[in-house]
Amino acid sequence: MSFQAWTVFALFWAVFVVTPGPNAVNCINNGMAYGFRRSLWGVLAILTQATLFLILSALGVTALLVTSPTLFFWAKLIGAAFLIFLGVRGWIVARRNVTAPAYAVRSIYGRALLIATINAKSVAGYLAAFTQFVQPDVPIWTQMQIIMPTALALTGISYCCYTAIGAGLGRAALGTVMNIWFRRTMALCFIVYGLLLGSTANTPAGNI
Repeated sequence: MSFQAWTVFALFWAVFVVTPGPNAVNCINNGMAYGFRRSLWGVLAILTQATLFLILSALGVTALLVTSPTLFFWAKLIGAAFLIFLGVRGWIVARRNVTAPAYAVRSIYGRALLIATINAKSVAGYLAAFTQFVQPDVPIWTQMQIIMPTALALTGISYCCYTAIGAGLGRAALGTVMNIWFRRTMALCFIVYGLLLGSTANTPAGNI
C-alpha cells in the first residue's frame, strides 16, 4: 500500500470510528459510571471485535478475489452504496438521541463486546469499507500488515477519547458529542467517500 493510499484509508477509518454511535455512547456511559481506567475494558472489547471483523473481512475479500474478480467489483460497488446509505441514514437520524442498548451482561467487557458486535455499522460496515481499499494485485495479508495496525490504533484512540470524555465531563458530554451538526458532518463524509470510492471502482474484466 502506497503512502497516499494509506493516508486515504487512515482518514476514512478515522471518520468511520469517530462517528457517534452505540459504541461511543457506551464508552461515555462507562467513563461516567466507572472512571477512565476501569472503563478501558470496554475499549478492549471494541478492539477485540474490530480485530475479529478485520480478519473476517480479509478472508471474505480473499474468497471473492479467488472466486471471481467480477464478484469483487460488485462487492466494491455494494460496499460503496452501503457507505452512502450509512451517510444518508446518519443525516436523517442526526436529531435523534443515540443510546447504547442495555443488555443483561454484567461485565464492562462483555457488554461492550455485545454492543460492538451487533452494531449495524460494524456488522456490514467493515466489509463495505474494507473492499474499497484492498488492492487485488497485492497479497491480502501483506496489505493487512499495514491496514490492521492503522485501523486498530485509530479505533483505540477514538474510543479512549470517548471514555475520557465520559470520565472527565460527565453527562454534559452526551449533548456535546451528539451535536446534530457534528453528526451530520460525519454523515456527509460517508456519502462523499461512498460516491468517490464507487466512481473509482475498476471495471470487471468480463465487461471491458
